[in-house]
Amino acid sequence: MFTGIIQGQGEILALRDSGTERRFTLRPLFSLPSIVDGESIAVNGACLSVETHGEGVFTAYASAETLSRTTLGKLKGGDMVNMERALAMGDRLGGHMVSGHVDCLATVRSVTGAGQSLCCRLAFPKEYGAEVIAKGSVALDGISLTINACGPDFLEVNIIPDTQKRTTMRNWRPGTLVNMETDLIGKYVRSFLGAWAPGGSAEKSTGAAQAGGLSREMLLRNGFI
Repeated sequence: MFTGIIQGQGEILALRDSGTERRFTLRPLFSLPSIVDGESIAVNGACLSVETHGEGVFTAYASAETLSRTTLGKLKGGDMVNMERALAMGDRLGGHMVSGHVDCLATVRSVTGAGQSLCCRLAFPKEYGAEVIAKGSVALDGISLTINACGPDFLEVNIIPDTQKRTTMRNWRPGTLVNMETDLIGKYVRSFLGAWAPGGSAEKSTGAAQAGGLSREMLLRNGFI
C-alpha cells in the first residue's frame, strides 16, 4: 500500500528483457536506506518487488501483465521515474490510499500555467469514468492528485511547485502517456453497486429484479440508509 506522496526520483540504469518480461536495475536519486529484498517500491505508480539490492541500486522484475498495462515497457536506460516506498504502519497518510495496481493509461492533452501551478488535462478510457469524480483522488504516475474537474473520459489536475520539483511531471507534454490508478474505495463501491444494477449478479440471486434493481427501497431493505 502506498500514499501517492513521491519520495524522490530514480534512474533506470539497465533493463534486461526475457521474452515478454523485463528486469530493471534502478538507482534512487534520494536517500532510500535499508532496502530489503522482497519489499515493495512503486515505480511510476506500479508496485514492484525488490529482487536484489546493492550499494545504492536495486533490481525489480515486471511481468508481461505489468508491462502490458503500464508505461514500464516503454522505459529505456537513463529514463527518470517516480519512486515511493511502501507505507509502514504508523506513517502519515499524506495523499490517499494507493495500491500500486495501475488501471489504465492516460494521455496528457494540455499543460497550462495557473499561477505557480500547472493545470493538466488528461484523457483516459471512458470505461473508468465512473471511478473519477470532481474533488476525488487519482494517482498519475504514482502521484496522488486531487481532481479539479472531470468528464466521462477526461480529468484536470493542478500540479503545485513542490510536486513539479519532486517528480517527473515537469516533463509532461501533450501526448505523454502516464499510468493512472483510480480511487481504491471508489472501485469497491462501484463493484458492489454494479451487482445490484439491472441484470447484476445480486439481482439474479435475490430476486431484486422485481424491486427494480438498485433503488432507495433496496438500500433501505439492506440497511444502507
